[in-house]
Amino acid sequence: MRKKVTKAIFPVAGLGTRFLPATKSVPKEIMTLVDRPLVQYAIDEARAAGIKEFIFVTSRGKSALEDYFDHSPVLEQELRRKGKKDLMKVLKSTNMDSGAIAYIRQHKALGLGHAVWCARRLIGNEPFAVILPDDVIAAETPCLQQMVEAYAETGGNMVAAMEVAPEKASAYGVLDVKEDMGSIVEVNGMVEKPAQGEAPSNLAVIGRYVLGPSVLQNLNKLKTGAGGEIQLTDAIAADIGTENGVYGYRFRGQRFDCGSKSGFLQATVAFALARDDLRDDLSRYLRDVVQLENAAE
Repeated sequence: MRKKVTKAIFPVAGLGTRFLPATKSVPKEIMTLVDRPLVQYAIDEARAAGIKEFIFVTSRGKSALEDYFDHSPVLEQELRRKGKKDLMKVLKSTNMDSGAIAYIRQHKALGLGHAVWCARRLIGNEPFAVILPDDVIAAETPCLQQMVEAYAETGGNMVAAMEVAPEKASAYGVLDVKEDMGSIVEVNGMVEKPAQGEAPSNLAVIGRYVLGPSVLQNLNKLKTGAGGEIQLTDAIAADIGTENGVYGYRFRGQRFDCGSKSGFLQATVAFALARDDLRDDLSRYLRDVVQLENAAE
């Protein structure tokens, strides 16, 4: 019987330079998408997938991220005094139980593979998930939950995958597909940021992974890869052809790249339109903007 996936790594050590000057003092991961920080979406998705232990790989200047998950007695007392039960419930969802969350420092920016490797002692010999909070996925069944359920059938290593336009494939890790079984594909190879026109497919890896401990062993042996960084895709690809195997999973949902300004804005609009309390006002505003633009042309 396969071990359940109960641990997840959240690599959040990046400087978020694309969002300067905001990220000079605010970690990118707690920038708000509507009224919740990016990291809260990732945490909620992990909880839905059965994750019990949350491991954050951080860097200097991320203390606000750590404070976000702590209890706030003064605020809780004030909300309780004013009888704001709904807000109390929202606040409670942001708290983490003692011992459920751990913080590991990545002292040098050596890539995603290195960030995952930093958490190796907390993972031990168990399967684990990796979630990149920059990738926010709107889905009826949360993406990681879909993957954990598929992993229970396949074992091995599993990466979330989505089809991208061929001209954009060079911005991603891309799968070389051995066998396409629909939602699950068996992988023959993985290429990190292939040169234009040299991608083996248009099936790109995005920021959700369910991995076996063998990937950590592979990371122990790795030297720098594409971009002078230690690439997680290289460590996963090392398991291709072994008994562990590598699979891509076509998740059901819409992914937003919140590591870019345009993606962050698109996600803000999409998530706001999905809210009953915001939809009508925002829809009217967007219609007015479009009408003004059309009138100006």
